[in-house]
Amino acid sequence: MENQEIIDALKNFDTPSITNVVATYPSHPLCLGLYNPWTENWYTDQTLRCMYPELERTVGYAVTCVFGLPDPNFSRLSFLDVLEALDASPKPTVLVLQQKFPEELAGKVGLAGGIMTSAMKSAGCLGVVSNGPSRDLDEIRPMNFQYLISGVTPGHGDMAVHAVNVPVSVAGMDVSPGEIIHMDENGACKFPAEQLSAVHTNVQALLDEETEKVNQLQKATTLQDIKNVFSGHSYGKEDDS
Repeated sequence: MENQEIIDALKNFDTPSITNVVATYPSHPLCLGLYNPWTENWYTDQTLRCMYPELERTVGYAVTCVFGLPDPNFSRLSFLDVLEALDASPKPTVLVLQQKFPEELAGKVGLAGGIMTSAMKSAGCLGVVSNGPSRDLDEIRPMNFQYLISGVTPGHGDMAVHAVNVPVSVAGMDVSPGEIIHMDENGACKFPAEQLSAVHTNVQALLDEETEKVNQLQKATTLQDIKNVFSGHSYGKEDDS
């Protein structure tokens, strides 16, 4: 399968299923073990909210940027540079936007509204993951553009682009440009683009395995039946068979 086909196919799986094969269960044969699941920052924490849970899962190549207050000593970059990075990236893209604002302002930065979102979507972007708020939810909703952000707020003041396509950290997830982002209403995770095929193969196999286990559990009529199903599973005990 081509990478674009795999990206489309990964929309058939929720983000927790993706995390399961990326790193969550390192002792499972279908887990790729790409990270130490606890010590490495490869998925988002509980501080983000999915603004449009009714949308399908979003998968794309990460383009990154950093926004903050204007700096009189640095005005080289603008939002157009972000759009150029989105345009130059393999498609589709997800913008991972780190907001670096003073603590007293961080909760009041309605950063990406309808105009910015329209431009990003035209450049091949499907969604944004950001550690700060946004605005214009009603305007963005018909665009089928996903937002995984900290919340909403209606306004903002002057702001500026501090960096484009650099490593960023958003809500407990460290992202480098070009990594794959998978996100849905559960949150987001990342993995290297060269692992696309392996992630797809293993997540399908794991889903098949879990479907069979659910079918067995639904047919169980005694506690011993349930123990037999869980025997050998990562959250069952070997001696329960």
